[in-house]
Order: sequence, then C-alpha cells, then structure tokens
Amino acid sequence: MRTRTSRLAVALAAVTLVAACSGGGSITDSGDTQPPAGDSTVADTGGDTTVAESTTSIAVDTLPDCPTAALADATGPVEIAFWHGMSGPLGEELTRLTDAYNASQDVVKVSLVQGSYEETADNYYQASADNRPDIVQLPEYQVQAMVDTASAIPVGKCLEASGFDTSAFLPTALQAYSTSGVQWAMPFNISNPVLFYNKRVFEAAGLDPNVPPASLDDLRSMSQAIVDSGAAKYGLSLESGFDSGGGWYVEQWFAKAQEFYVDGDNGRTNRATKVLYNNQTGIDLLTFLQDMINDGLAVDVGDNSQTGYDNLLKMADQTEPSAMTINTSASLGPVLAVLGSGQFPNINADDVGVGPMPGPDGAPGALIGGAALWMVDSGDDVRSAAAWDFLTYLVGAQVQSEWAVATGYVPNRTDALDLEPYKGTVAADPRFAVAYQQLLDTPDGPTSAGPVVGPLRQIRSVLATAVAAVFNGDDVTTALDAAAEQANGLIADYNARN
Repeated sequence: MRTRTSRLAVALAAVTLVAACSGGGSITDSGDTQPPAGDSTVADTGGDTTVAESTTSIAVDTLPDCPTAALADATGPVEIAFWHGMSGPLGEELTRLTDAYNASQDVVKVSLVQGSYEETADNYYQASADNRPDIVQLPEYQVQAMVDTASAIPVGKCLEASGFDTSAFLPTALQAYSTSGVQWAMPFNISNPVLFYNKRVFEAAGLDPNVPPASLDDLRSMSQAIVDSGAAKYGLSLESGFDSGGGWYVEQWFAKAQEFYVDGDNGRTNRATKVLYNNQTGIDLLTFLQDMINDGLAVDVGDNSQTGYDNLLKMADQTEPSAMTINTSASLGPVLAVLGSGQFPNINADDVGVGPMPGPDGAPGALIGGAALWMVDSGDDVRSAAAWDFLTYLVGAQVQSEWAVATGYVPNRTDALDLEPYKGTVAADPRFAVAYQQLLDTPDGPTSAGPVVGPLRQIRSVLATAVAAVFNGDDVTTALDAAAEQANGLIADYNARN
C-alpha cells in the first residue's frame, strides 16, 4: 500500500495539485508585510446580513486613470512585466498563452516572473514603485491589502475608458474583486470547492451513485450508510489546511448559510473590525465535523502541509479508505489523469463522482476562489495601455476556454462555454461543469461575496490552527473564541496601520 500511495503522491505532485487551489499553497506565518496607506471610517454591523450604507466608498475620480488608448503612441515594442503565482503545468499553460500573445503582434512584449501566491504578494508589497510589475496576479484574500497599497489602477476605470464589455462575465466573479464601490481587479483563474466521492462505494452501500449529499445532514446519513455497510472505512476524509478545510471552507459554509464571516458586511461596505465565525453557526459547524470524527464517520488527515492532497489520497487508500472528500474544483483534471492509469483497484477515474460542496441546509452556491489580475500604476501611460491589452487577452472568451481545459479552472465568462475546447470537454464529461454550475446557482445577496479584510491570509491561518485542535478533541467554543480574539487583534493592528 505504501508503494501505491507514494506513486499517487508523486504523480499528483508532478501536476502541482496544490497550486490549483484557492491560494496556491499553505502558509505558517502570521506576519503582515503590507505597507501603511490611507484611513477609512470603521463601523460595526455585527452579524446582520442587511447591507448598511457604505461609509468607506471611494470617490473613483480620485483614483488613477486608465489610459487604454495610449498604446497608439508607442514608438517601438512596449515591454511589460507580469508577476504571477502559477507553477508546474499551470505555469506552463500561462507561458504558452503568453508566448502566443507575444507572437501575435509586435507592439507589446510580456515577460513573466513566477513565484507562489505568497511570494508574489510579499515581493510586491516590499518592492518600491519603480520595481513593481505592470500586472500582478493575486488571490481573493489579498483584496483589501492590495487596495491599501494605493498602487493599483482600478480595472473599473479601464472598463469605462475602453468600453470593454463585461456582460458575459459571471457577476459573482466580478463581485469578488469589487469593494468600496470600485471594481479593483479582473478575475482570471476561478475555482471553488466541490465534493469528490467514490461511486463504486456508494453503490456498495446501497446509495444512488448519481445523487451526492447536498446538505450536512445528508453528508452524515450517507457516511453512516457507508460505514455501516462496510463499503468503506470512513464516509468522509477531512483536513485542516489554511487554504482549504481549516480556513477557506469555513468562509464557504458561512456564505452557504447566508451569514457574514466578518463585520462591515464582510468588509465590503465598511472596513472590517472583527470576525464573526465564533457565533452559533461556527459552533454548530465545527461541532458537526467533530462529531463526525468522534463517531467514526470521518477521518482527519491533518493540514495537508506535506502534500496538499492527503484527503484525496485517503480515497485511494486500500486498507482504510474514505468515500468522500472536499477539494478545489481545479483538482478534477489532475485527479482523473492520475487515476486513469488504473493502478488503484479500489478507485479509478470512472468511479469519481463530483457534486456541489454540501452546505448547512443544502442551499446552493459558492464563493469565488483563485486569483485576479491587478493593473499596477506605473505612471507610464503607454505601459499601462500595454498591460490592459494583455489583460483583456487573458480574460477573452477563447483564452478562457483553453485555460479552463488545460488547468481545471472555471471559465470566468459564459461565452467561453460555447467555444472549443471547453465545449467538447464538458459535453464528454459533465463533471467539469459542476463547479461552474455551482457559481451560477449562487444566490444574489451580500453574503455571496466573500470577506474583504486586510490580514485575511493570517486570519485563515489562525482559524486553521483552531480547526485542527477541534478535530483533535478540543472544546469547540473555547477554540473558536481564542481564534477570534487572535484574529481580531490582527485586524486591529492592521487597521491601525492603514
């Protein structure tokens, strides 16, 4: 078994599965490298889900303009830099797309600089204005921090100046990178969590292999049926990673419950001052997961810090497998490619079912994960126009169709669905449409936009530590209250400097 599991781990590592998740990897730091910026009025809206009138709306006319027409003034090739967080096959596909763009015209030449999401963000925040790129790719948990650098040209001003049509874009994708009344960045690589399950195990347990659990109650009852039948040792494998089960998924569950994760309407109408996850919803959620472990229906595989996919590997375990797990939608392609080898007798590619992420009451919807493209204010109109030209290429319908198939990310626009290769891929395998449909089914409302708060990546790390402790038997309320106190301290410190 060890040989087979190691081979699967090596294969998954080769396709850098962890790089495809919401944040591209986990972190252990709790520091904050964002420089100080301007001030904002603070207001506390508590746990109310009614949107309050914004006290922190930014006057768009005070922000840098986007000179999209200035490329016509170029006297020679305009060289621009793009800092990104894609590695392995993801980075290879981005390089292919960039090479195709460079070869398609002789006005703009794009150079890529690759690092992890965390490295890219930290390098950006620490760089002087003269040493920053023209475009930077940053994940959804960096929105407030990036806004506070006062170094970006809002994408909204580029849209207005160029007349670029966003009617085909997913509203939830745009909303994820909009706050204080400003569209700050353009969504590029989109993911969200989905349920992976073993159809063969479902059949053996007497369950319909085409009907995955929708609610947490369904998740428990189906796990009970699986364990009772002996079809698998566990119904569910859990993990406590910062950018997955210990952090990002909690934000997802709060959104599914139509509750805010931080105050200030998730920080989108007023600057956030405290987390809300230690309320009754948070207590009930973690109590549910702890009970699943205590009752032998779920297994905790840790924080995934070594591989990023131990919970997926547990589904391929030949002695004590789990039947289900939750993982980023962007991992579907790599998972099917690895299991397609047929070397794992208890699960192959055809056995893998994909369903929406189960929620507290079975309601649909998901928060946007992945990353967006930010226009950097270089002070050079021609370079800014060149950056906008390349950005619009990357988010075009054809490129989004190709990008989705090559990487497993979700297209950010509806018209990409009608183009090859995405159209043919979904027609041949509907599992690739689940994550996209989950976004389409997301209800309208203020809680369907995730939290915007300066130290969000550190807040996730703090919560992940608490979730791990709960999985190991600690008192839920005590663990959440302690994590909230630490997180609120991070927010207060950040706000004092911004």
